Amino acid sequence: MTENSQAQPAANPELPTQYAPAEVEGKLYERWVERGYFTVDPKSEKPPYTIVIPPPNVTGSLHLGHAFQHTLMDALTRRKRMQGYEALWLPGMDHAGIATQNKVEQQLAEEGKSRHDLGRDEFVSRVWQWKDEYGGRILGQMRRLGDGVDWTRERFTMDEGLSKAVQTIFKRLYDDELIYRKERIINWCPRCLTAISDIEVEYQDDDGELVSLKYGEGDETVVVATTRVETMLGDTGVAVHPDDPRYAHLIGKRIKLPLTDRTIPVVADTHVDPEFGTGAVKVTPAHDPNDFAIGERHGLESLTIMDERAVITVPGPFEGLDRFEARSAIVEAMRQQGRVVAEKRPYTHSVGHCSRCKTTIEPRQSLQWWVDVKPLAKAAGDAVRDGRVAIHPQDMSKRYFDWVDNMHDWCISRQLWWGHRIPVWYGPNGEQVCVGPDDQPPAGEGWFQDPDVLDTWFSSGLWPFSTLGWPERTPDLEKFYPTDVLLTGHDIIFFWVARMMMFGLYAMDGTPPFHTIALTGLVRDEFGKKMSKSNPNAVDPLDWMDAYGSDAVRFTLARGANPGADVPIGEDWVQGSRNFANKIWNATRFALMNGATVEGPLPDAGKLSATDRWILSRLNATVAQVDAYYEDYQFAKVSDALFHFAWDEVFDWYVELSKTTFFAGGEGAKVSGRVLGEVLDVTLRLLHPIVPFVTETLWTTLTGKESVVVADWPADSGFRDPAAEREIEHVQQVVTEVRRFRADQGLQPGQKVPGRLDLSATPLAAHEAAIRQLLRLQEEGDAFQATATLPVAGATVALDLSGTIDVPAERKRLTKDRDAAEKEKQQATAKLGNEAFLAKAPDNVVDKIRGRLAKAEADIARITAQLAALPEG
Repeated sequence: MTENSQAQPAANPELPTQYAPAEVEGKLYERWVERGYFTVDPKSEKPPYTIVIPPPNVTGSLHLGHAFQHTLMDALTRRKRMQGYEALWLPGMDHAGIATQNKVEQQLAEEGKSRHDLGRDEFVSRVWQWKDEYGGRILGQMRRLGDGVDWTRERFTMDEGLSKAVQTIFKRLYDDELIYRKERIINWCPRCLTAISDIEVEYQDDDGELVSLKYGEGDETVVVATTRVETMLGDTGVAVHPDDPRYAHLIGKRIKLPLTDRTIPVVADTHVDPEFGTGAVKVTPAHDPNDFAIGERHGLESLTIMDERAVITVPGPFEGLDRFEARSAIVEAMRQQGRVVAEKRPYTHSVGHCSRCKTTIEPRQSLQWWVDVKPLAKAAGDAVRDGRVAIHPQDMSKRYFDWVDNMHDWCISRQLWWGHRIPVWYGPNGEQVCVGPDDQPPAGEGWFQDPDVLDTWFSSGLWPFSTLGWPERTPDLEKFYPTDVLLTGHDIIFFWVARMMMFGLYAMDGTPPFHTIALTGLVRDEFGKKMSKSNPNAVDPLDWMDAYGSDAVRFTLARGANPGADVPIGEDWVQGSRNFANKIWNATRFALMNGATVEGPLPDAGKLSATDRWILSRLNATVAQVDAYYEDYQFAKVSDALFHFAWDEVFDWYVELSKTTFFAGGEGAKVSGRVLGEVLDVTLRLLHPIVPFVTETLWTTLTGKESVVVADWPADSGFRDPAAEREIEHVQQVVTEVRRFRADQGLQPGQKVPGRLDLSATPLAAHEAAIRQLLRLQEEGDAFQATATLPVAGATVALDLSGTIDVPAERKRLTKDRDAAEKEKQQATAKLGNEAFLAKAPDNVVDKIRGRLAKAEADIARITAQLAALPEG
């Protein structure tokens, strides 16, 4: 390791020569769980700190997005636990209604069966069986990542307690007339055979066709354009703007609808844009939300023309055709009648698709259950506006307000068998009774329960309080509600964040479910592309954990976690984080080999060297900086601050500057050993929330204490020594500049050269031995010849490079490089001085030329300094 390695004591036998994550991580995690470090006590007098995990789907497995957010939540919770809080990170899973039902239906299909062959009760029993056998894989993977969750409080959205919470809040909303049943347009998935909410529809640009069709005859002709020709079978009107003179004579009249035996009215509606297309639009109230609204305003009939699988049901030649087959057939039939005025193919337009199966959504009029969100959404907006809830980063608040201020009523019924069944019963004479968890359902012939289940997001919207025992006033609910922070991706502000805000404020008497909403970006590949199995650029984080360790994956993710911004990640970066873990390991081994200790108090400042005072000053500044970044959810800055402090200041500078002291032995080595022990102790504790495994192994070995998981979080002692910091900065400047000069001359890092140090004009005399060691400078000797002299930071460093470089050849090379830089400077200066060029050139081109100029000027200054350091000749 060093020149004097033979004289050093043997390495601590408890710390192997190499860090092997696979041999450490699993055992450590199980030890933490067995010792109950993550289990909370509601009777504790410690202040509470609570995070509920965004419940992953029971069908899911750990992906990089999970690993990213779990790392950050774990870091927050581990830090608060070390700060003395009763820190609860509550785990659980979502029953994932559509996804889980699809899994089991696929299983049944392989057996040649459908859910209808089993019947509802047996099918639901089969889903529970699947859940017990295959579901929850992600929970084991969370252990691999190091999630410090309280496993004794694990919840599932279909467990008994949460089911009671769902039924309770449904009943309350129903009684308060905030839940109602009505026929309206919903998003229907012909593959999943259920309604889905607006936020479960993914829009993408598809190549379709825009066909213009002629309705009516003679003077009573209008032309309408559509991308969904098949829906014309359900048209019950044509709408025009009331002030459009082209159609004034038609308003109130009826025109012939082609391919049918019906006539339809022409209505005037201000929704129509007279400047768009022909200014006339076909109205299909049962298959389009805008048309539905027009139909309601004008009393138009709603005709459903498709069944649940999007097959045409209108009697006639198109009956039985799939919607897309019918589209082609109807266009051809209209073409034969001479009613196709224009066709545009391909016509690229935005089309909604089911977020789960990617099937094209079919807008469909249907009788469904809805939540009247107006008062709930207003309360959710007010809680952020009045400061009860803060959103980080603050600029994400606009997206939140855009949603809650313009929210449409929420369709909560799903045509599934797996999920929370709607607790409403219907009687033989049209009776309707909502049943609470403590009520008996109505008995008697003809009564039956609504067959639908609730939207999965309905139950997960209760998560922050239902998981703590609501509707009962449990000790957990009293202690840990409201939770402190919701950390989640900005992409589910609409899916989940707003739902929890609405339900939390409603159910908990105006108390919001969390104080802070910390929104993260999405994990992308190293080129910034969205990860997808179809790309394919998706990464299984478990593969990286196997190769580099969980700490390396965690640190990489945390280091990219700028608030609200997407996180690019590549394998090279994970390798770099693995190297950082190895650096921490090796530096701690060095410290233990050289007497680093945490025993006893730190020596008085008067007994400390400037190097010791510098690192302690920097240590306390880092503690303060890390605390400030954590409080602002700046995880990337936390990670960067710790990386640069640990690697640059502790390992690359303090350890190297202190080696001469350690090797000399005596009282100075004891003092520096105690300082190094203190620095490592605090640094490992600061790093622990992000890289828990390697820090646990090193900290317990260094301190001999039980676990860093339950150690105290470091506090800033207030110690600062600006004079020592300036002094070491001078040392760093000398070493850095001379190292740069050596590299420019082609000297190898370990190559020794004779050197003379003149430090008389600086406070650096005490550091001469350390500087010589860092610069690989031999004593000058009788034959010393100063062939290069470098003035830096008030000091003078003379080097004897005779025999190591060809000075004339080096001078010639540097002169040629400087001439090239001068030419580049002249060209860039000329372009930037050309007003005509600046007026026409794009900003990015101008910025590029400015960058070339700045680089050329820096090169000229650097090369001039190198030439000045060389002897003449």
